[in-house]
Amino acid sequence: MKVLVTGGAGYIGSHTVQELLKQNYEVVIVDIIDLQHRDALPGVSFYQGDILDKDFLNGVFQKERVEAVIHFAALKAPGESMREPAKYFYNNITGTVSLLDVMIHNDVRTIVFSSSCAIFGNPQRLPVSEDIPFSPESVYGETKLMGETVLKWFDKTAGIKYSALRYFNAAGASLDNSIGEDWSHTENLIPITMKAAMGVTPSISIFGSDYNTPDGTAIRDYIHVVDLAVAHVKALEHTVQTRASSTYNLGTGKGNTVREVVEAVKAVSNRDFKVIEAPRRLGDPAAIWADCSKAERELGWKAQYSLDTIIQSAWKWHSTHSS
Repeated sequence: MKVLVTGGAGYIGSHTVQELLKQNYEVVIVDIIDLQHRDALPGVSFYQGDILDKDFLNGVFQKERVEAVIHFAALKAPGESMREPAKYFYNNITGTVSLLDVMIHNDVRTIVFSSSCAIFGNPQRLPVSEDIPFSPESVYGETKLMGETVLKWFDKTAGIKYSALRYFNAAGASLDNSIGEDWSHTENLIPITMKAAMGVTPSISIFGSDYNTPDGTAIRDYIHVVDLAVAHVKALEHTVQTRASSTYNLGTGKGNTVREVVEAVKAVSNRDFKVIEAPRRLGDPAAIWADCSKAERELGWKAQYSLDTIIQSAWKWHSTHSS
């Protein structure tokens, strides 16, 4: 099967491409940024361009005869989305509609969608199962929820079958150290903490130390990017086999506080750095972690890697690839 991966040059996208190649899929990447990991992703067809450009995208579909899509291409920073909401609504929603329209035009009816736990906001109960009420706390989260709504209606009206994967906090790097996260455009905790450990920045800030949690800092479910990549391939296979649409929460089922992550980075790197306690950020829930039983039951998927492995692989990547 030939799979188009939008946003395949990005962090989670490139790891998923690597997993698709391991499983002997043919892969086509469309991304607005250049492909940085060419040596680690041999044999892929790469097209640099914007999914908002329907003529460009339609040309890729026609030339490559794509059979299914995994859709990552989106802006993804909750904080930035609160400062620039128009950019997020336009890029994330219009881009998805553009892609789906081109899929219909080319009779492609299978898609795996990169959603997010941000659609739940401050959840009413923990762990978070797929059926709890949605209450996004950021524009980013709202765009992911809207994306799922768009998919639901394209299923009803055009027969596009989808898996929407609501993953929690992706982190880590490939276990062979061939692919990792570009920290130059990230607001995520682990790469930011790595910068401090390497002396690239003088300190890190913990946003909120007065939450109702064991140490006062926010709790998140950190999942290894390789686990997420495996889940995308399993979701694709399940959607193709069942011809049914569904949604899945992807995490480890365990939460860690921000302070626990910071201390783990210090331990793995064997380096100390300054930690500043700052006010809470708009749009940040106090605590959230996943109930992944549905993914385990229906996809045969379960996270394999712990927070220690996440931080060890991230440290190996950043300490050998970042300047």
